Amino acid sequence: MASNATKDAPTKAPRQQPGSYSDGSPLDDVQYLECKLILKPDRFTSAKVFLEYGELVAQTAKKFGIGVLDKGVVLRPELREVLFLDTADFRLYNNAFILRRRIAYEDGFPAADPEVVFKYRHPDLQRAAELDVRPKIAGQYRIKFKAEALPLKNEIGGYRLLYSHNVQFGLSQAPEGDRTSMTMLAGIFPALAGLTRGEDERVELVNQTYVEEVLQDLFVLDFGKGVTAEANIAIWRDRATHQRLCGEFAFQAKFKRRDELHEKAMERCTRFFIELQQAGRDWLSLGTTKTGLVYRLKGNPPQAHE
Repeated sequence: MASNATKDAPTKAPRQQPGSYSDGSPLDDVQYLECKLILKPDRFTSAKVFLEYGELVAQTAKKFGIGVLDKGVVLRPELREVLFLDTADFRLYNNAFILRRRIAYEDGFPAADPEVVFKYRHPDLQRAAELDVRPKIAGQYRIKFKAEALPLKNEIGGYRLLYSHNVQFGLSQAPEGDRTSMTMLAGIFPALAGLTRGEDERVELVNQTYVEEVLQDLFVLDFGKGVTAEANIAIWRDRATHQRLCGEFAFQAKFKRRDELHEKAMERCTRFFIELQQAGRDWLSLGTTKTGLVYRLKGNPPQAHE
């Protein structure tokens, strides 16, 4: 799938070439497959809508012989605040980088250390793999390298792939100082070194938007051959205006090695993903991602690699 997009029967994803980073460490391998559907926000007026769409997913899954493992999910969505940071001219996003901070809330109060996520997201697998996202911090961090399947931009019934090379860590693990300074950020994330334009340059809240995410876990999808994926659904809202931005349904499988992705199970997964677009076509919103919507809220859309 050289073009990373298809409307036909599922084909094999491109193979990553071996290589290493500047310190000799081997390139990170893709260890997650995440399928995402962006949904129109209009229907999301109550938490019951999460289960309504979940039922549509479950019915579609059963047509493909996909197991739906219900672990007794309670209708009590999680609440998180999501902030995107960038230069005034969206230089990070225009160069395929995303810098995000996320805070989980429980009973109205922050429940954990705010999470910093720095990612490079690109349709070229090799390019995404070769970008070293490791931070220069003394604290702990976690690398997540995902293949993300999305619908085609302009039509229902196919999919395209983006490769998301992420690092995440608690804010407390980052060094003290002006964390909005591009100079300091380039010190933490060396991949940004070529994007700095002066000692006084800073990042700011993208479009001055605080995103409120309401997330509901649904169930686990069992595609057979040991391939399972946790499924969830969410609504994103602007906290200041209460404007509903979009919904999203996603399911994600994790594996240690590419060989663990059994071909027949993955074919069932991609066919299901395509059929789910057809079954829920009235729900579907094409042509964007959640991040893309936030960046385009006030005009002047960036030129991203999504």
